Amino acid sequence: MSRARTKVMGVDACPTGWVGVLLHDGRFAAAHAAADLDGLLEQAREAAVVGIDIPLGLLDSRWRQADRLAAARLGPQRARVFAVPPRQVWEEDDYAAANHRCQMITGSGLSRQTWGLVKKLREANLRRDAGDQRLHEVHPEISFTAMADGAPVTWSKKSWNGQQVRRGLLRARGIVLPEDLGAVGRVPPDDLLDAAAAAWSADRIARGAAELLPDPPERTASGLPIAIWW
Repeated sequence: MSRARTKVMGVDACPTGWVGVLLHDGRFAAAHAAADLDGLLEQAREAAVVGIDIPLGLLDSRWRQADRLAAARLGPQRARVFAVPPRQVWEEDDYAAANHRCQMITGSGLSRQTWGLVKKLREANLRRDAGDQRLHEVHPEISFTAMADGAPVTWSKKSWNGQQVRRGLLRARGIVLPEDLGAVGRVPPDDLLDAAAAAWSADRIARGAAELLPDPPERTASGLPIAIWW
C-alpha cells in the first residue's frame, strides 16, 4: 500500500498581492498568484498546511518573543526580521496614529516599513481567526538559515548572488523551481524564492519535523499560537 502523498503551500506577499508555491511530497508541484489571500488559497484547497510569511497573532501590550528570537538566530542579518508591535497599533487607521500608539504602549516608535504590512497582516489574521488553522507563520530567512545548517545567507535576497545561493539551498532540499512559471513568473524572483522556502517549512510542519520560536509558543487572547515555524 503506497504512502499518502502530502500537499503543502508556502505563501509570500508580493507587489500584486500574494504568491504561493505548492509542494507535493516535498517536491515542486505548482506556483500560483492572486490579488487576495482567499483567492490564492482557493487554488490550493488540497494543501494540508500553509506556511505564510506574515505575522500571525498579536499581543495586547508588548512585542512578540518570536521576532526577538528570530532576529537573534540571524545574528548580523537580524535587520531582516521586523519587530511586531501590539494589537492596538494595527487597529489604527494610518501610520501617524499607529506610530503614536506604539510609542504610548511600548516606548518605541513604529517603522514605516513595518506599517507597510498592515493590509496583508489584517488579511492573513482574519483568515486564521475565522478558523483556517492550516496557516502557520514562517520566516523565509529563518528557513534558509535552517537549510544552511544554521548559517544565515549573507547576500541580499534581491541580489544575483543571494538568489542563486537561495536557489541552491532549495535545490539541495529537493525543491527545484522551473525556469518558466508562466504568468506567475512575473512575480519578483525574491518573492517566489521566499514562497518556496515557506513551503519547505510547511512540509516540515506537515511531517511533524518542524521547530518553532518560541517553544512553547506565546498565545493570543483567544488562545491561538504566536510563533515562527521552520
